[in-house]
Amino acid sequence: MPCIILFLQSLGTGELIVILLFVLFFFGSKKIPELARGLGKGMREMKDAAQGIEREIKEGVSLDEEKKMIEEIKRDVKDGLDPEKEPR
Repeated sequence: MPCIILFLQSLGTGELIVILLFVLFFFGSKKIPELARGLGKGMREMKDAAQGIEREIKEGVSLDEEKKMIEEIKRDVKDGLDPEKEPR
């Protein structure tokens, strides 16, 4: 994303006008709203997918932490029930 922002900052007004005229000529005025709508939906789907992946990673990390805590509790309970071991 930062590369796109850097790219847009280096464009001048003349270049933007040429690009907009090319898009208008190539796609026509009736197709531009459809293209923009499709682009917006695509960007939203990408964002949702990225958030889903991030959420799954965070859930995985929290599950690992919970598993470690459960193992510690099991060990503590086992040590507490073992008569040969001294209490801590």
